[in-house]
Amino acid sequence: MIESLTSDTRTAELQKMIDAFKKANSNIDVELISPPFDQADNKIRTMLSAKEDIDIVEARDLNVAEFVNNGYLEPLNEYTKNWSEFSTVTKTALDVGSIGDKLYFISNGLYQRQMFYRADWLKDAGIAVPKTYQELVDASIKLTDKSKNRYGFSFRGGSGANSVPDTMVLAYNGANVNTSDAMFLNDGKSIYSSPEAKQALDLYLKLFKEGSPADSVGWGFSEQVQAFTSGVTAFLLQDPDVINTLKEGMEEGTWATAPMPTGPSGVALISAGGAGWGITSFSTKKEAAWKLIEFLSSNEQNVEWSKSYGTIPIHSTATQDPYFNDGPYKTLLDMTADAKTFVNYKPPFNYPANSKFGTVSMETGQQMLLGKATVEETLAKWDKFWVDAKAELNATK
Repeated sequence: MIESLTSDTRTAELQKMIDAFKKANSNIDVELISPPFDQADNKIRTMLSAKEDIDIVEARDLNVAEFVNNGYLEPLNEYTKNWSEFSTVTKTALDVGSIGDKLYFISNGLYQRQMFYRADWLKDAGIAVPKTYQELVDASIKLTDKSKNRYGFSFRGGSGANSVPDTMVLAYNGANVNTSDAMFLNDGKSIYSSPEAKQALDLYLKLFKEGSPADSVGWGFSEQVQAFTSGVTAFLLQDPDVINTLKEGMEEGTWATAPMPTGPSGVALISAGGAGWGITSFSTKKEAAWKLIEFLSSNEQNVEWSKSYGTIPIHSTATQDPYFNDGPYKTLLDMTADAKTFVNYKPPFNYPANSKFGTVSMETGQQMLLGKATVEETLAKWDKFWVDAKAELNATK
């Protein structure tokens, strides 16, 4: 069994759950492989392509189409027919792990972005919690004081950099976005081709130059979160898996959560993503592999996992737990309840090229941030990527 989103805390929790499974199933042995986070996905690709002895793989929304396209994953539809708790798995969790009408992984938790902010900084400065991206940028600039090593925004220009510009471009395009094929507009053009996309990326560039640390051009997830917890930045757009880190590293009352900012038309486009457990197509131990996945994915185990790691549970019954109805998780429920403002869209998980866009977006985005390419040139590259990706997808049908 190999995991992708590795961290010391997460791996320890997963191993604890595996040990409980092994105690109840003494005839099944489980070996967990936990590569370093920044090497894990490439390690998984290498092992899958070589058809090494892997039975369970942690697939992600970012690469499931690629894995399916290469024939690495076994459909799970037949296995779920006899799973007693399958009926309470949410549609969102199933959508994340599916390509077409086939389910390829059971999500181990869902991620949905929200805004984290320094409540004490905003109070001291007399700044209201931003509701729009324009307000977020304005507040970030006001709170930036380079002489004190204080900045407004926890920027992320390294791995995973496309998360913020993409959400801004989607919000600025608003109702023109085709929510069932969200890299494209209702008129068939890509979201990066519109005048609104240029407005969004101009604002994004301003956010970096005037409200973020200069070295954040190379920051990834850990640097971005560390800057917020250590008192360097005031705003962080992230998934709920950071909640436990913030609880452990910051004083109560110094931080709080708010819904995602909206674009000029008053809407934000939001989606849920995730990773989860799939069975390799070449596994010789598929039944034992499914038995472990079924155990890890039970409501009891998944709720404990979500609490310890900071994800949204995959079972509808988990919403009855007070833990997810209060505090920092409440913002996520509030967004879900206001579907007119926070419009759900389907990410491009079904595109085999989707797994490559993060690298393309990061490298071309860094060129723009460093002044080596214009906003227009950058948008043109992103537009071409998705036009080509759609042509590739259509050619395989």
